[in-house]
Amino acid sequence: MPSAVRARRRIARRIAAWTLIAGVWGSLALGLVLLVFAWDLPRPETALEATRRPSVTLESADGRLLSTSGDLYGETVRLRDLPLHVPTALLSIEDRRFRAHFGLDPLGLLRAAWVNITTGRVAQGGSTLTQQLAKNLFLTPERSLRRKVQEAMLALWLESRFTKDQLLEIYLNRVYLGAGAYGVDAAARLYFGVPARRLSVWQAAVLAGLPRAPSRLNPRANPEAAARRGAEVLRAMAANGALTEAQAASEAERIAFPPRPSRDSGWFADWVNDDLASRFPGSADLTLRTTLDLRTQALVEQRLEALLAGPGAAADAGQGAVVVMDAATGAVRAMAGGRDYRRGPFNRAVSARRQPGSVFKPFVYLAALEHGLSPDSTVSDAPLTLGRWSPGNGAWRPRGDLPLEDALAHSVNTAAVRVLARAGGAREAAAVARRLGLAGPFPNDATIALGTGEASLLELTAAYAAFANGGMRVAPHGIAAARAEGRPISPNLPAPARAVQPTDAAAIRHMLEAVVSRGSGRAAGVPGRAAAGKTGTTQDFRDAWFVGFSGNTVIGIWLGNDDATPMDDVRGGTLPARLFHDILEGLPR
Repeated sequence: MPSAVRARRRIARRIAAWTLIAGVWGSLALGLVLLVFAWDLPRPETALEATRRPSVTLESADGRLLSTSGDLYGETVRLRDLPLHVPTALLSIEDRRFRAHFGLDPLGLLRAAWVNITTGRVAQGGSTLTQQLAKNLFLTPERSLRRKVQEAMLALWLESRFTKDQLLEIYLNRVYLGAGAYGVDAAARLYFGVPARRLSVWQAAVLAGLPRAPSRLNPRANPEAAARRGAEVLRAMAANGALTEAQAASEAERIAFPPRPSRDSGWFADWVNDDLASRFPGSADLTLRTTLDLRTQALVEQRLEALLAGPGAAADAGQGAVVVMDAATGAVRAMAGGRDYRRGPFNRAVSARRQPGSVFKPFVYLAALEHGLSPDSTVSDAPLTLGRWSPGNGAWRPRGDLPLEDALAHSVNTAAVRVLARAGGAREAAAVARRLGLAGPFPNDATIALGTGEASLLELTAAYAAFANGGMRVAPHGIAAARAEGRPISPNLPAPARAVQPTDAAAIRHMLEAVVSRGSGRAAGVPGRAAAGKTGTTQDFRDAWFVGFSGNTVIGIWLGNDDATPMDDVRGGTLPARLFHDILEGLPR
């Protein structure tokens, strides 16, 4: 055999041997690399089990959606139950080759790379729907080589475990679509008020466009961006042959989202959500029918903003709060915790504790009635000095002895201090206030008669409900009915309890009617509607109050500034009383 032939054979054998060795070591190296990437890989079998925060859905009194929190899931949907355009829209925008690839799509990667290079920006991604499902089910959003390799490994596992239809069903039921909604059924109900099986073409397109950026593109967060993205999906459906261009254009013109409940009802929603864990222990999904009346809420917001933007701005009144309550039960019908919830969620109706001023006086007068006085009993309005303190009467000119009813109607300070002494003093007045739901603290001296303690607007409104309903203490609440996983459960509503004798409650009510008919609260009166209430103003016009009622409705109002800077001569009988009038006038009789 020629030496040249033998030499070539030796070389070939060496190449084959080195190739084999390289293949073995390469396989070992690849296995080692995959082992490194897979050592902390989540167990897919257990990761497929849903783990989530229980959802809480709040409905208004008439059943309209108010808010959602936690992780909202709808019914589990099957492909056979969905309109064809639902999966078609998703695949048109996310993965046109879904049914052709094995979990990874080399052609899709090359196409995305070419588009990104030619456009000079990241215009397309190369991930398949299966890779997205692997990421959403098992991995974090971290951007790293390790996460991408793990994503690919899990995608291959999913493709080996499930059929294409099963993968698509899992995706449609588990994908996050913004605003706490997981899956197309939850999102369909949240954004459009329909189940997934009734989604129209344009609605399906909007939902299909959300996985790219669900928190930023969803209709609740940005309706304009959601509409643009939906139109983009419709064009992709046309390019894919699922729609004609004319159909896509027609569907794009139909995109419109139902109006959201008022943003300012967020104060009410926050208040209701505050103690749910203790009231409804467990992990069940909750649907709560609240007491909020959306028409009353809208009226309160509109009238409060109109007053603050006009006469309020002229008088340096920058903030306000309003509570509307059912006197018989304590159900809160409307709550505005400030001027604009979007600028800050601090709830001035619930969390702000301010000096109540003269709106505290009815508790002093009630203590006096319980000590044997009557509305016709008289009290002096002459100047008064206690130690170094001399309460003033403002512009009031002394008249001598006044009936208690007149002294309260005109909010005479010196008379209130004398009534306090005849009612047993500061401790008796504080005890009456606490009995009606005010937590305090209260001073243990005569200044309590002028409202130098602390109270929230919600507490005061609930306390005045007892004057309106015949003496029953009510607990303010916002939940009327509850369901857990669709089953009715008790909302544990507090029952009204007797706190004031009916005759005393009727006497205070009659005295508060005099405040509106001929006293400091005349601006609150609405012709043809009986109303009662009390004005309150604190030192240097830092707080101005009006709390009153008409029929079975109690309305509490506070105006002021968060930093306690004085307003320009804003008293309880001016702007707060006017706002009470404007709200009461807009309520149905």
